[in-house]
Amino acid sequence: MVYLDNNATTAVAPEVLEAMIPFFKTQWGNPSSLHTFGSSTKRSIDDAREKVALFLGASDPSEIIFTSGGSESNTLALLGAVSAMQGTPHVMISQVEHSAVLGPCAKLENDGLHVGRIAVDGLGHLDLDALKAELAEYAGPALASFMWANNETGVIFPMAELTGIVHEADGVFHTDAIQAAGKIPVNVQDIPVDMLSLSGHKLYAPKGVGALYVRRGTRLNPLILGGQQERGRRAGTENVPYIVGLGKACELALDRMAQDAKREDSLRDRLEKGILSTCKGAVVNGDPDSRLPNTTNIGFEQLEGEAILLALDDAGICASAGSACQSGSIDVSHVLKAMNLSCSRMQGAVRLSVGRYTTDADIDYALEQLPIIIDRQRELSPRVKE
Repeated sequence: MVYLDNNATTAVAPEVLEAMIPFFKTQWGNPSSLHTFGSSTKRSIDDAREKVALFLGASDPSEIIFTSGGSESNTLALLGAVSAMQGTPHVMISQVEHSAVLGPCAKLENDGLHVGRIAVDGLGHLDLDALKAELAEYAGPALASFMWANNETGVIFPMAELTGIVHEADGVFHTDAIQAAGKIPVNVQDIPVDMLSLSGHKLYAPKGVGALYVRRGTRLNPLILGGQQERGRRAGTENVPYIVGLGKACELALDRMAQDAKREDSLRDRLEKGILSTCKGAVVNGDPDSRLPNTTNIGFEQLEGEAILLALDDAGICASAGSACQSGSIDVSHVLKAMNLSCSRMQGAVRLSVGRYTTDADIDYALEQLPIIIDRQRELSPRVKE
């Protein structure tokens, strides 16, 4: 199997699994218990919180809330912040956000709030003037949520400019950094976002754990009520082994990010150049310069992305048409639609994302198989024959 779908999920790093195992076998106490057996696991959570805070550049580990993953982190940030605001807030997002942001915003709209969707251009860049106009048009408290990097194209948003624009209008700024964290530097001191979402399974921790950074002083109401875990911001007995795993993954990412990014960028570029030079009608979707080092989104014009993916799967190559959360949808990507690409490019789009464990042999095999698959698809495609 050649796995080129690391934006959908990553393998659990061996070091992460090793760190987690004791909390399944011998250190299984409840961290809320007063006895030593329980309090030892509480110390392990505190240690993991410090590692996540260090990874994000947070000045205080208490600014980190552990969650069940990216979707919960985004929902807590959006719904929790809006419910804590006085008056009638308005919300701003981009047209290319992940469904984990689009879903909570749809609920806010159903509740009667205004949600402005800022457009992007053909390369996936955000229209900053439209954001400024949106902020100027609506009075009252504002919440903006813009992803750090797009999960489908890898395009990176100008986070320093965005936070500056929103803060100048006295708005609260949240970012979904789930695809960016671990691939490029994400530091909340350098770029002073108010909230930031993180997901473990995108950076070699297990599925089912995430974190939300909340800058001290940012008002946030909890969504899960009950006990006083996470300083009263997220009730429920902590998932200790997974939290420990996330902490270890963040520690590894901080240590390895530069070398991983350099290597993945090289693998991605070799894969992309090989495809463009050997596959007729192949074109890169999104900005080829300002993007994550591991991601390429390629449109194979006049072909069907789903058919390409099935053929790749038959050849033992795992890829994606976009967000794994959108599997089963027959619609083309809302991200590529927002970029106003041609129907031909959108329908033939395939996302390829390398990772820490991608090898040169994996790229060799993909470049061997893809031209064969694309040529075969062109022979079979009624759209090409037309």
